[in-house]
Amino acid sequence: MRREWRVGVRRGRRVAAPARRAWRRSLHLRVVTLTLVASSLLVGAFGWFIANRSTQILLDRAEDEVHAQMLGKVEYAYQQLTVHRQVFDRTLPATIIDTVNRLADGDSAQSGGAIVSLRADNFPELKPVTSVKVDTTSLITPEMVHAVADGQVAQQIRTATIGGVRTKYLVYGSPVPTSFGHVELYYLVPLTTEDQAANEIRTTVLVTGMALVILLGVVAGLVTRMVVTPVRVAARTAQRLSAGLLDQRMKVDGEDDLALLAASFNQMAANLQRQIVRLEEMSRLQRRFTSDVSHELRTPLTTVRMAADLLFSEREDFDPAVARSAELLQAELDRFESLLTDLLEISRFDAGFAALDAEYTDLVPIVERVAERLAGLGERVGVTIDLRLPETPVIAEVDPRRIERVLRNLVGNAVEHGEGRPVEVTLATDEAAVAVTVRDHGVGLKQGEERLVFNRFWRADPSRARQTGGTGLGLSIAVEDARLHGGWLEAWGEPGGGAQFRLTVPVRSGDRLVAAPLPLIPRDRAVDARPAAIEAAPAPDDDVAGEPAGVAR
Repeated sequence: MRREWRVGVRRGRRVAAPARRAWRRSLHLRVVTLTLVASSLLVGAFGWFIANRSTQILLDRAEDEVHAQMLGKVEYAYQQLTVHRQVFDRTLPATIIDTVNRLADGDSAQSGGAIVSLRADNFPELKPVTSVKVDTTSLITPEMVHAVADGQVAQQIRTATIGGVRTKYLVYGSPVPTSFGHVELYYLVPLTTEDQAANEIRTTVLVTGMALVILLGVVAGLVTRMVVTPVRVAARTAQRLSAGLLDQRMKVDGEDDLALLAASFNQMAANLQRQIVRLEEMSRLQRRFTSDVSHELRTPLTTVRMAADLLFSEREDFDPAVARSAELLQAELDRFESLLTDLLEISRFDAGFAALDAEYTDLVPIVERVAERLAGLGERVGVTIDLRLPETPVIAEVDPRRIERVLRNLVGNAVEHGEGRPVEVTLATDEAAVAVTVRDHGVGLKQGEERLVFNRFWRADPSRARQTGGTGLGLSIAVEDARLHGGWLEAWGEPGGGAQFRLTVPVRSGDRLVAAPLPLIPRDRAVDARPAAIEAAPAPDDDVAGEPAGVAR
C-alpha cells in the first residue's frame, strides 16, 4: 500500500511538474493568478453578504405584512364568533366555515396560494376548516399547535408539497378569544414571490461577481503585461549582451518609468561595450606585444647563448671570478630562455591557437619519467619523491606532452616547497576519469591563496628573490593545459600542513567530468580541513572521501 502511495505521489509530481515550472518562471502568471484568487474571495464575500442581506430584507418585509394581516384576521374572527355564547350553538360550524371563507375571500394573497385555517379544539366533532382543501399537516406542526394552545402567537417557515408543487410558506398561528372555548387561527402565506426575488438577486450577484472577477483578471493581465514585457525584453537583451552581441539595445517608447529603464539600460550597455572594446583592444595589444617581444628576443638570445656557451665551456681557463660570472651567465640565460618559452606558450593560449594533440597514452610511464627527471633536484634540497602508482596501465586519451608539462610543474613546485619532507605523487583512475595528486608537507598555503597560485607571476612570499623558483608562469600554463583537456586543476593547502594539487582529466577526450577518483583534501587532513579549490573547468562539489567519478557525454 505504501509503495502504491509513493508511486502515485511520484506520478502526481511528474504531472504537476510543468505547472510548477511555469509558476516559478512566469511572473505574469503569478500576478494574474493571485489577483484572480484574491478578487474571487473578496467578490464572493461581498456577494454572499449582499445576497443574504437582500433575502433577509425581503423576508422581514413579508413577515411584517403577514403579521399585520394576521392581526386583522384575528380581530375579524373574534367579531364573527362572539355571537355564539352558548357551549355549543348549532349554527357554529356554519359560522366557522363562513368566517374562513370571508377571511380567505377578503385576502388579496388568496390568488397566490394563501391558506386560512380555523380550529376549535373544544368541539372534537368540528374538524379543522381550511379555505383551500389541502392537507396542512406538514405546514402546521405539533410544536406550533402546542405554542398556540398556550396562548402564544407563533410563526415559522415551512416547505411542503401543496397541490403537486413544492412551496415555501410563512405560517402564522394565533389564538382567537371566544366566549365558548379555545379557537386557533392559522394563516399560511406562500413565499414564492420572495423566493423568486431572492433567486434573481443571487443570480445577479453571481453573474456580476463573475464578470467583475474576469474583468479584474483581464485588467491585471494587461497591466502586468505592460510591466513584464519590458523586463523580458531587458532580460533577453542582457542575455544577448552576455553572449557577446554588444550592439543589442532596448527600444525606448514614451517618457515613463519603463522608458527611463530602457534608456538607462541602453546607456549602461553602451558604456559596457566601450569598456569591453577598449579592454579587448588593450588585451590584444598586450598579447601581440608579448608575442612580438618573445619572438624578437629569440634572435639576440641565440647569439648571446652561443657566446655564453663558449665562455662556459672555457671557464676552466679563466680566473675564478670570471669563471663564476660565466656560470651565472649560463644559469640566467637558461631562466631567460625558459621565460621566453613560457611567454610564447601563454600568448598561444591567449590567442586561442593552442590545440590538443590527444592520443591514447599510458600515464604511468609519464609520472615515472617526471619523477626521474626531478630526482636530482630533490636530492639537492633533501626531498624524496614517493610514487603511488597502480600496477596496471592507466590509459587515457590525452596530449602526453602537455600532461607531462603539468606534472613537471606540480612536482617541481612541490619539491621546491617541500621543506626537506617527502613529496607524494598518487595516480588513480576509474571508468570515466584519471586523477593525479601531488602532496607536499611544506609551509602550505594560507586561506585564500589557493585561489591565487594559478595567477601569472604570483608568489606566496613576495619578499622572495626572483632568483629562486621558476618563471611564475608554470601553474598558469598548467591550468590552461588542464582546461584544454576538459579537466580540472585544483589546489588545497593550510599553513604548516603542506599543500596538495590535483589534476583530473577525462578518460575519453571530450567527455564532461562530474567527479574525481581521488580526493582533493588529503586523508590525514580530511577531518578538520576546509576544502578549497581552484578549478580549471567548472566542477561539482568535491568529495573528501574520493568517490568514483562519473562522466556525462
